[in-house]
Amino acid sequence: MAGISVTLEGDNIQLAFQKGEQSTAVVMDPQAARSLVRAVSQLLTAIGENVGEEGEEMPEELVDVTSQTIDVGMDEHGMAVVALQAGLMPPFLLRLKDDEARHIAQSLLEILNSPRDVRVSHGDH
Repeated sequence: MAGISVTLEGDNIQLAFQKGEQSTAVVMDPQAARSLVRAVSQLLTAIGENVGEEGEEMPEELVDVTSQTIDVGMDEHGMAVVALQAGLMPPFLLRLKDDEARHIAQSLLEILNSPRDVRVSHGDH
């Protein structure tokens, strides 16, 4: 059985394979890694493997914000609203309850207040 490991190399992802005495490593940027995840999922589906069954979690697809601005405001009911565009998705609005907005704001402040090297050691989040 081959050994597979996935690690962070700066802002890139390293995928390493080892079988017996032979080893190979590939370093890819996040976009290439997402493409690889999609391709492997499609191949597994094509050969009849059920992807994400029985507690297996599908990898979440991370999408970078692509809008020029991120607008934050309130809707007609006083709920916090965040408007942005991400990746190829159309622009969208996120309506947040007060506790959700507070949780996001507090979590982002904790991340931003921590040193960059600590953030990287925790998977960049």
